[in-house]
Amino acid sequence: MKLSTRIALAVGVTVPLLVLASGWLLFALVSRDLHAEQDAHLRERAAVVKKDARRLLRVVSSDKPRAEQIRERRLYAAALDVGIRVVGPDGTFSGGPQPDARTRLPKAAPRPVTVQERGKGTPEGMPRKRRVDSWRVLSVPVQGKRAGVDGTLWLFSPDTTGRAQLAFVRRRVVGVALVAAPVSALLAWAAASRASRPLRRLQRRTSGLDPRSDTSRLEHTPTGITEVDDLAETLRTVLARYDEQAGRTKQALATARSFSSSAAHELRTPLMSMQTNLEILSTHPELAGEDRDEVLEDLRREHSRLLGLLVMLRELGQGDLVEADAFGPLDLGEVAEAAVADAGRRDRTAAVSLAAAEPGLTVHGWEPGLRSLLDNLIGNALTHGRRNLYGEAAGAVEVAVRPYASPAGPVAILTVDDEGPGIPQEQRAAVFQRFRRGAESSGSGLGLTLVAQQAALHRATVEIRERPDGRQGTRVEVRIPLAPREASAADPRLPAQRDWLIGTASGSQGIHKEGL
Repeated sequence: MKLSTRIALAVGVTVPLLVLASGWLLFALVSRDLHAEQDAHLRERAAVVKKDARRLLRVVSSDKPRAEQIRERRLYAAALDVGIRVVGPDGTFSGGPQPDARTRLPKAAPRPVTVQERGKGTPEGMPRKRRVDSWRVLSVPVQGKRAGVDGTLWLFSPDTTGRAQLAFVRRRVVGVALVAAPVSALLAWAAASRASRPLRRLQRRTSGLDPRSDTSRLEHTPTGITEVDDLAETLRTVLARYDEQAGRTKQALATARSFSSSAAHELRTPLMSMQTNLEILSTHPELAGEDRDEVLEDLRREHSRLLGLLVMLRELGQGDLVEADAFGPLDLGEVAEAAVADAGRRDRTAAVSLAAAEPGLTVHGWEPGLRSLLDNLIGNALTHGRRNLYGEAAGAVEVAVRPYASPAGPVAILTVDDEGPGIPQEQRAAVFQRFRRGAESSGSGLGLTLVAQQAALHRATVEIRERPDGRQGTRVEVRIPLAPREASAADPRLPAQRDWLIGTASGSQGIHKEGL
């Protein structure tokens, strides 16, 4: 059923009900006004004829027939159009229109009341029908100056005029309700059809859209109708989200393909080396001593490299596919403290320290990503910073977290210092590229790539510097924007292009160019 038809039916039912309700109220008001007018007339007549009724009772008690007739005629003449009944100790005198004598009256009616009169039945053998007449009745006590002449004055007024007027009002109300039903339904249908015209136009525009095969999107001109404009905006938002999710799905498929390709390419060398060593062991079972130990050590090294490569590829894939709702407020000091403690547990010989960080350095981040960034920076410092330029054992790795008020806004500065040989300035940008390893490195070549990826996801910058105290070594500095005070002010968007597994073009995202 169309919306306009639903509205027409609803209005066609509601309007007659409202008319009937209004008619019922009007009927009650008219009935009250008619009774009030009739009661006022009865009270006015009662005030006029009360004296004549008192004189009539006094004359009757004196036994004067001629005076009684004169007083009775005066009483009826003063009553005019209302019925009179005077009940006294010596009899009852009545005149004018009034209910049948058998009609039961109330004991007293100091205020006008309505009584119903039942007429006589029809002759025997005929269908019995009863006629019911209404009367407004008022009683007034009549007290004489002498004892024994007290009585009651009853006044009657037929209620037929009021009933006729009320019946007329009832017929008019019902007639108006019957006419209002189709007329209001037709007008409501016309108005609803006109009002829903922009909605039909919007439906025609959207029915031709197919986001799977067509890149065109909804073009909506404001109509001035809030509901239609809101619906159009909602549809545009839904289509935009569809496009975003379709892009993310496409990117996820590309990431999966790149993961397979990268894994196949990078795993080929260690797998071939392991295969060669296994063939040596199987071909020469008599191999023993230092030669056998060398082959086994080589197998362990290649296995460790293979496992590390798979872990790094998995973490890069997670960073490429993470969604914005995984981010939230994090205390960077607590994350750094946990990373330093885990590094000490993994390697008892590692000397890793954390400078006291100010509490409350909250960033809008993804905890697994920040932990991965810290773990790789600390691991890289431990791997390449254990010996200096002269081959001597180097000192400890120092991690620090501190706030900084930059021109672009408050940031948290995370630094990792080592005492190794350092990185030449011309090579500092290249170390963030995929699979870039030093000549003596046994790693996967993805650790600093993962650092650059997480910096880009957290809108941070990464910079490789020399140590500011003049000592030998390298400092890696990461600047992460602090989270705003209100959680709603945090930007939920992530970089549109996240293809760290696909190519090296995005490998520089999040890297601070100055000084590299």
